[in-house]
Amino acid sequence: MNVWIRIAELLLGIIFLGAGLNGYVVLFGFEAFAPTSPAAMEFLGDGHFLALEKGVEIIAGTFLLIGRFVPLVLIVLASIVVNILAFHLFVDSDLLVLALFVTVLEGFLVWYYRESFKGILEGKPKVNKK
Repeated sequence: MNVWIRIAELLLGIIFLGAGLNGYVVLFGFEAFAPTSPAAMEFLGDGHFLALEKGVEIIAGTFLLIGRFVPLVLIVLASIVVNILAFHLFVDSDLLVLALFVTVLEGFLVWYYRESFKGILEGKPKVNKK
């Protein structure tokens, strides 16, 4: 099972690192090296929001590739993955297969690391008083 987890981490890391680098290539005015959604590029624009989004994707992808802070990265990427899926479901279905694949990878890894999230999902967390 650990081999499949590592493969999922690597695939998700490659996808997000590649998407982040591709976004910066576009931001700097060059032609994208990977397929992009014209509607997504119109939505993200060519300013600060694109730089922020793609910066997070590069950092998250890098951490997934090296296998560090994976549960934290999964939390950070969760909102991005939900937005990617919703965008491709409702606005531009050209890259819907990739969005579904990313969602499945994210869900698979969240399920595997579910023990790491128990503390943040407590209704009444315990506070250490000194």
